[in-house]
Amino acid sequence: MARKVIIDCDPGIDDAIALAIALFDPRLEVVGITACAGTVDAHQVTSNVHTLVEKMDPPKMPRIGTALDEEAGVAVSNRTEIHGKDGLGGYGGNPVSRQHTLPSDKLISDRLRSEGGAITLLCLGPLTNLAKAFSRDPGLTNLLDRIVIAGGCTDGIGDETPAAEFNMHFDPASAKAIFNSPTTKSLIPLEIGGLFDFGLELIDHLPASYTRVGEVLQNTVPHWVRSSRQKLGHESVSLHSALAVLSLVEPMLFEWEEMAGNVEVTGELTRGATIFDRRSPRAWRPNMEVATGFDVSAARDAFYNSLRFAGQNS
Repeated sequence: MARKVIIDCDPGIDDAIALAIALFDPRLEVVGITACAGTVDAHQVTSNVHTLVEKMDPPKMPRIGTALDEEAGVAVSNRTEIHGKDGLGGYGGNPVSRQHTLPSDKLISDRLRSEGGAITLLCLGPLTNLAKAFSRDPGLTNLLDRIVIAGGCTDGIGDETPAAEFNMHFDPASAKAIFNSPTTKSLIPLEIGGLFDFGLELIDHLPASYTRVGEVLQNTVPHWVRSSRQKLGHESVSLHSALAVLSLVEPMLFEWEEMAGNVEVTGELTRGATIFDRRSPRAWRPNMEVATGFDVSAARDAFYNSLRFAGQNS
């Protein structure tokens, strides 16, 4: 049976790639995509999710959750410098049609209640929606399979600040709530996501532009690659979100370690820093498994195969 997944995300070109491979993978049933402010504001990110789903037109249409405007109030940064003002390198626009949508936290709550523990939450952006859903309905923590989080760092080296990864820095209070929730959690930290990096060769592996997925990615990914080089001096981009998708469909490629983690909320220099107890003996109880490595070569092959499959079926 396909694994049922809700993808909570803030697209972003990196998340667009992750959605492309997830929506067409027969091993996954994406029952919902919930938008959350992050890369761009709440209104734009909701529009981006609708645009991506509409343009890719997957074989099974997921329900879409709306990012609430109030989420933008926690914002202290965004990723428009690299991903463009619309988050999709100028590709994002007004989708032709919109299904009736629920607020993202309500959609998460309703699906968890209806599926009875069968759903995995794949969190590719800030953890605002999930924390809000748990706050309103604490019983939800017993009604999911697991949470897979792309974010945080275990080595103390962030990408948004010297100490914090972007998703955690954007909404540290929500991240702290999820880290400390009584749920089964798998974390793929920034330093592991950074190993899954691609240069210009990524563009050569995108599906052809006459396919639906290829048309989306051919019009977004080159912008991201160019911006990363011109504005950050990076010769490659890291597909952290896509790696999180692969952790669901190719779990044998990953190595994991039980860890005890928490999130700094109020530090002047350390807002959003993810702290892990590495003492011996450890005083904190482990509360998640953390990816410590993966087979990079096999993961690249699996990713290229997923891209190829998405192109052939769109």
